[in-house]
Amino acid sequence: MAALGRGASWCPPVSAAEATLEGLAASRLTPRPSLDNADLLRLAPLLVGRARRGVLGSSRYARTLREAVRQASSDAAARPVLISGEPGLEKDNLAALIHFGSPARHQLMLRLDGALLRADGADLFGGNGDGQPPLLELLGDGALLIDKLDQVPAGLLPRLLQLARDGHWQPNGAAGGEGRRFGGRLFLTSEAAVPQFDRCCTVIRVPPLRVRRQDLGEWLRYGVRQRSRKLGWPRPPVVPEAVVKRLQSYDFPNNLRELETLIYRALQQMRRQEGGTGAWPAVLPEDVFWTEPRQQRYRFDLWRWKPQLREWMRAPWLWNGLLFGLVSWLFVAVNLWLWLGPQDRAHNGALNLFWAWWWPLILLGFPLVGRLWCSFCPFMVWGEIVQRCARWLGWNPSRWPRGNSDDWASPLLAAGFAAILLWEEVWNLQNTAWLSSCLLLLITAGAVVGSLRFEKRFWCRYLCPVGGMNGLFAKLSILELRAQVGTCSGSCSTYACFKGGPADGEGLATAGCPLGTHPAHLSDNRNCVLCLTCAQACPHRSVQLALRPPAADLQREMELPVGEPGLLLVLAGDLCLHHWQRLLGWLPLAPASLTSGPLLPRLAFAALALALPAALFHLARPFFSASRLRRTLYGLLPLVWALLLARHLPLGMAEAGQLLPVSFANPLLPAWRADPHVIGFCQSAVVLLGWAWAVVLLRRLLANRRLAWLSASALAMALALGGRWLVAV
Repeated sequence: MAALGRGASWCPPVSAAEATLEGLAASRLTPRPSLDNADLLRLAPLLVGRARRGVLGSSRYARTLREAVRQASSDAAARPVLISGEPGLEKDNLAALIHFGSPARHQLMLRLDGALLRADGADLFGGNGDGQPPLLELLGDGALLIDKLDQVPAGLLPRLLQLARDGHWQPNGAAGGEGRRFGGRLFLTSEAAVPQFDRCCTVIRVPPLRVRRQDLGEWLRYGVRQRSRKLGWPRPPVVPEAVVKRLQSYDFPNNLRELETLIYRALQQMRRQEGGTGAWPAVLPEDVFWTEPRQQRYRFDLWRWKPQLREWMRAPWLWNGLLFGLVSWLFVAVNLWLWLGPQDRAHNGALNLFWAWWWPLILLGFPLVGRLWCSFCPFMVWGEIVQRCARWLGWNPSRWPRGNSDDWASPLLAAGFAAILLWEEVWNLQNTAWLSSCLLLLITAGAVVGSLRFEKRFWCRYLCPVGGMNGLFAKLSILELRAQVGTCSGSCSTYACFKGGPADGEGLATAGCPLGTHPAHLSDNRNCVLCLTCAQACPHRSVQLALRPPAADLQREMELPVGEPGLLLVLAGDLCLHHWQRLLGWLPLAPASLTSGPLLPRLAFAALALALPAALFHLARPFFSASRLRRTLYGLLPLVWALLLARHLPLGMAEAGQLLPVSFANPLLPAWRADPHVIGFCQSAVVLLGWAWAVVLLRRLLANRRLAWLSASALAMALALGGRWLVAV
């Protein structure tokens, strides 16, 4: 009551420059002189003191909404206003913006919940039996906001409709001739259509947040500024563009209300992560924003089916023994073999292992186990060994960098993979053992330097060429590791699964996710290496290992990393590069071979062959939208995988079985070799599978464009036939 007596704040008309309502001076409302203290006490709980915020955003939806608010505020006739839209859109705030931006801004504004109104209208029209005057009479020339008009009792709607049409109302219990007129302005909000009110009201329809995703960044940053001030942060943290892009893929069913809750929980989680030290970070990381994932159908939890499998797979001795006891020293032995043994593939078993075993098996593994290879990759094993030794000597790597590293790392990764492919073909790595070892050692050196510079596996996530390829094809996998968002956000306060920490309950002591990702935030398999560190650390059994439909990550609303399509084009270019003679050998200046002769022509033709898919992609850009091109490109991912597998099948089926005779230089040892016709049949079957898979996936990604799907399917058929011709034995 005291606050009401002093007057409440109001907001001037909204404009693009004043949309945030920050720094605006408060003014005083003017209650009616006839109101006594009892009346003020009655009105106080219903009072709307000021608008909370303006209309943020630069999209056409935001501009249209601001213009509608401005016109309603300047309406000389003060017509009733009906504001409709989905839940959580702050429709009552828009009504306040209109009122406090109008000439009647000094008048009181009251808000009533339509769902709580009595059917006889006693809340508005009197008749409670307490002898108090009707609320409309007390309000006088003020503004009345009735929220949730669609939930008002049916018997009360005709009286509200009459009030909206001409302002007339009749007190309960009054005779027929005692009608009165409401001198103020009526505001109504509704979540459902109420057609009978459309003709007598100025209708403002508020678009949901999912259709104005362009405005999400402004809403997010404004909310962070406001909430961080309330929490006592000296400076509002920065929200990276990567966070905005990820949240733009979420539909926000409860719109702005849900966004407010999301921001509050993010800041609170950040405070818990920092331990309440007051050393607040300048940037909000992606892992503190919790959104409900899209509905996951057709999942089969392997650990719920076989609980013992979970206990066995999360055992630390298994991974430590495999990584540091076997893989690390096997990698050393292979490199020594490459340097000290024979230098051609026909006599060096290590070359046979790398080209005839590793390549076909890892390609076969992508649809089954995704990026599992990265969990026991020898490059990063030695990176972790060096990192642990450096910590023991007192060197502490920098913390995991925040921000959108994909902006610069992904193009660099694609360029690195392209350089490796050129090196492989021009310098004949397949038949040169010591150069193959140099390639392995060079990647290991990158892992070591990345481990010394940053904590965890920064190199694996952003810069490793092999990891980039694995992350791309892991989207096709039938296996996924995820956590339950509800359990993580509601029960967990340590976040040890990605942050690391001591043992907690059944959770083991770990250093956290090596790729710095929370399993509940995973939208695809790109940043999950199935190392099971999160499952080891989780004390709530939130982490699940599940079977799913193939390529479930590839959806129309999926989030696309900046440079990933470039990497996909480079992988497609590998086919053209390896079979360059069939594509470019007819040109007059074409060299006889890429492995001998002057270096410059060889490099030029190799780069030209490698760039053919990227060139075709860029030639198509003026004729098709960017989103359609990207979706089509990702829809062809199974076909690219199939063609790469078909390319490496001849090595696997013709030379993998010769490992023992090649390694020990003894032709009497057991060996096998597939017939060329069998190899050709397997190649055709793989390409046919990739084409059919691509057609099904394109149907999902281009669901609303039948003609586009048919055209993309025809393109996939042409590429499949051309690819089969290229990889023919």
